[in-house]
Amino acid sequence: MRVEIDQRSGFCFGVIKTIRSAESELKHSNKLYCLGDIVHNGMEVERLEKMGLHSVSREEYYQLKDCKVLIRAHGEPPETYEHARNNNIELIDATCPVVLTLQEKVKGSYEKSKAQDGQIVIFGKKGHAEVIGLDGQIDNKAIVLENINDVEQIDFSRPVSLYSQTTKRVEDFYAIADKVKTSMKPGIPVEIKDSICRQVSNRVPHLKKFVLNFDLILFVAGHKSSNGKYLYTICKEENPRTHHISRTSEIDPAWFENAESVGICGATSTPNWLMEEVADWVTQRFD
Repeated sequence: MRVEIDQRSGFCFGVIKTIRSAESELKHSNKLYCLGDIVHNGMEVERLEKMGLHSVSREEYYQLKDCKVLIRAHGEPPETYEHARNNNIELIDATCPVVLTLQEKVKGSYEKSKAQDGQIVIFGKKGHAEVIGLDGQIDNKAIVLENINDVEQIDFSRPVSLYSQTTKRVEDFYAIADKVKTSMKPGIPVEIKDSICRQVSNRVPHLKKFVLNFDLILFVAGHKSSNGKYLYTICKEENPRTHHISRTSEIDPAWFENAESVGICGATSTPNWLMEEVADWVTQRFD
């Protein structure tokens, strides 16, 4: 059995920054809170929890005081920082630089749009941490589109600035952008702001080639990972024998029938150690 891990898969720089921030703090502290799961990968969350990281919900966060809290890569709305200032909470801000830049751009567009009675539209998942953070920059007045059918929420007689959650699929964003542009009333301005992180989309051409080299693909990612779902779909389209797993216990030995080669790849939220663990599992049973 030939087993190979995709060397371009694994954490992006934003997640690496967040994980390193947590590990650095936990070296000299036995307790650190994190607002939400530090990364959308259950196995990595479990590893850091053993080191002393405690994930808290948004509701639980607003009960905290006199402690340290990590802000993960997804970013947070202004009220999170305000609560920290008022309750002696030291924030370790590991917001991804790409997300920080996007927050500033969305806020700038919002201030500019007020004079024109414009609308800020975000293509993203409702309730996703990044979208909550972006919406918070503009007093929670964003119109959030989860798919192309939601475009009807927009008032096409008023100006529009369209952004995207950084981990969404490029093709889906431009399909929505085209629908918005063709639906606008004549003369009404529309700005299309492609804010998708190329750390995710740039992996697509490589993954399309990688998965064709193997009889079977194990795509390793947390089931809550947005970019994981996107990249898994890309792999599945190219190689139908692609299976999405989050840990070795989800592997079905029946998948390996008539397979002589296995490729292992993952999302920007997938740790390298987990892909190596999957590779070891396969090797021990089939090599």
